[in-house]
Amino acid sequence: MLLMAHRPPRCALVLALTATLGMMSMPAAADNWRGWNIHPAGYPNSVAMKQFADQVTAGTHGDIRAKVYDNAILGDQSDAIEQVRNGALNFANFNMGPMGPIVPATNVLSLPFLFEDIEAMHTVMDGPIGVKFADALADKGLVVLAWFDSGARSLYNTKRPISTPDDLKGLKIRVMNNDLYVDMIDALGGNATPMSYGEVYQSLKTGVLDGAENNFPSYESSNHYEIAPYFSTTDHLILPECLCVAKTTWDAMSPEDQNVVQQAATDAGALQRKLWAERSETSREKVIAAGSKVNEIKDKAAFQNRMAPIYTEFTERYPQFASLIEEIKTAQSPQ
Repeated sequence: MLLMAHRPPRCALVLALTATLGMMSMPAAADNWRGWNIHPAGYPNSVAMKQFADQVTAGTHGDIRAKVYDNAILGDQSDAIEQVRNGALNFANFNMGPMGPIVPATNVLSLPFLFEDIEAMHTVMDGPIGVKFADALADKGLVVLAWFDSGARSLYNTKRPISTPDDLKGLKIRVMNNDLYVDMIDALGGNATPMSYGEVYQSLKTGVLDGAENNFPSYESSNHYEIAPYFSTTDHLILPECLCVAKTTWDAMSPEDQNVVQQAATDAGALQRKLWAERSETSREKVIAAGSKVNEIKDKAAFQNRMAPIYTEFTERYPQFASLIEEIKTAQSPQ
């Protein structure tokens, strides 16, 4: 009688068994990934990032559902870096320029005229040296899966062509928030003004700025060419960008999913570089057709010579990176 008193009713057993079987048959909840991207839809990086997200979603059969948020709607880059590092965001496309305060080694990549040309940058970053930078980023919570292109950055302004460093004298030039860029413009005779990218157009229009520096696709897509028609090909910075995944996200994945994500990133990197080369040319043609005056600087020696004190000061401040700079230069030299 005592045992019978504690037996659950038959209907309760049936319900419990039904619920258990139902839970066993339910698919596991999908892992929803959020990705950060500063560029507008249709930009080479944005197209590549969308392909990455779609390929991850398809390759994991929907176990991971990845989505990219363009136009920096989830915050500016400095905020997004921290969000990826702490796992609030799962992946992102970051420029190495503003990364220096968090990963000091990446300041090396911001040294002016470090790379001879874009292909030299690809060669360096796709090899053992790129692995060193990836390791440094991983130590700060960012797993690099691919290196993107961001072209060569040059100067443009509202006043005049820049043919020699002296032509920069007195011009207020926007730079990204990095002391190296401030020192670079100051060494060339200009007045460097760190400013967020979104504020540049209005600042050029109102005269708060005289100019800025960037690549052809950004110069065109931002409509800066409408206000600052003098573009001078100094090619002073050739900065790689990364497609990064949060280390917390990466470590939580199975090896099989890691392989899917890595392949998607490799494919996205190849697509981004292809689209970037095409977009650079079409952007150049568009701004010239619109009236921009592009002057080619064939001999950049005068600009490069002004950078010697920056390299000296940099290696004095970061002696641990002196050998890395030499490795990068050697890797570009004919063997």
